[in-house]
Amino acid sequence: RLGRHARCLLLAQWRAPWKKGWLRRGWLHCISRSFRFQLVSQALPEKAMAKLLQVPPKFLPPEWHIANKTQYSSAEAQRSRSERLVDESQRLVDEIERTTQKTQSDVNKRIEQRLEEIKFWKQQLDDKLDQIVKETEVLLTFRTRLEKALESCKEPLLIVQECLLNRERRVGIDLVHDEVERELIKEAEVLQGVIALLERTLEQTDEQIRLNRSAKYNLEMDLKDKFTALTIDNYCSSLNNNTPDIRYAQNVVTIDASSVSPQEWVEFSNVNVEKADKQRNNSLALRALIDSILSQTASDMLKQNKTVNIAFQNRLKETKDAKAKLEIHLAKVSTRRASRYLWDVLPRRESIPFLE
Repeated sequence: RLGRHARCLLLAQWRAPWKKGWLRRGWLHCISRSFRFQLVSQALPEKAMAKLLQVPPKFLPPEWHIANKTQYSSAEAQRSRSERLVDESQRLVDEIERTTQKTQSDVNKRIEQRLEEIKFWKQQLDDKLDQIVKETEVLLTFRTRLEKALESCKEPLLIVQECLLNRERRVGIDLVHDEVERELIKEAEVLQGVIALLERTLEQTDEQIRLNRSAKYNLEMDLKDKFTALTIDNYCSSLNNNTPDIRYAQNVVTIDASSVSPQEWVEFSNVNVEKADKQRNNSLALRALIDSILSQTASDMLKQNKTVNIAFQNRLKETKDAKAKLEIHLAKVSTRRASRYLWDVLPRRESIPFLE
């Protein structure tokens, strides 16, 4: 490659054609010895090479001034270009710094908004979780009431069945399908219906408890994810330009295929909240139904028990009256038979020895 002196000589040759021969000799002088030897040995004959090996002639003062001016102009152009490049670089630095600061400000605002959204939904999930847990506990107490009510219905049913079996041992005309038997059969049907109703209600209660626990599980999982996101975003909001151990990380802006949009994120939590509300409302309705069933069934059993007791009392009274009448008639018949024995049989027995 040509040096600065060679370029200056070429420029001078272009500006002063009348010094063409001398500048050619100067240009050859500024080339390195090895390269000059190779170039000249290939392009010139031996006589020309002998001339080149001679001591080069000295330059004239005008030529020296021209070379200095040329070098000065080139240096000034490079300096101007460098200054423009520095100014442009500084402008870009300032612009990038303003853009970065604006971007950081926007990101900080978005992170704050995101934190507020996460806190809002976290609070909603906490409230719904607390409500569904309390509702499930209350429903469990109602389930215990149902179990006790169901257990308490079995003994009266056994008593009614025992009464019907004992009354089957009546004999003769007393084996009658009376009011007591009809009311006992009705009481057995009422008790069996109450037991079936309580069993169905107990199954429905178990299913509602399962649904409540399912909603509770979904809320807990969503709440756990919200807590993780809140922890991460809190850490991100605390980062700044002076935070230590900050380094560039690659592929941080790559969107994961499993990620969701903000609308889907909100919809997911909203669905969990709505499911929890729905199951809680269903649980409240079921508790009201259980209260109504327990109250109604208890009233029906007490009413039927009272009816059976009244039928028993009436039947006992009728039986006692019939028994008393039969005893009176029996006494009369016995008295009559005794009198006939005294007046009819004994005199005949006394006359037998006389006849003999």
